[in-house]
Amino acid sequence: MNARITRFLRDEEGATAIEYGIIAGLMAVILLAVFNSDAGVRGTLIEIFDHVKTVATTGATTP
Repeated sequence: MNARITRFLRDEEGATAIEYGIIAGLMAVILLAVFNSDAGVRGTLIEIFDHVKTVATTGATTP
């Protein structure tokens, strides 16, 4: 019985999955913060797409 308990306490197989889960969760939070901010990447992408839309509809190339 002691051998089973000792083996169970030394088993680290599930720890790796938990660590990957924590890393994935942190990455999701960081990506949401970066892409949800109007001053960050989202705002820049909106400006680029608006410029492309303007060029495509009017033919004007100046921003």
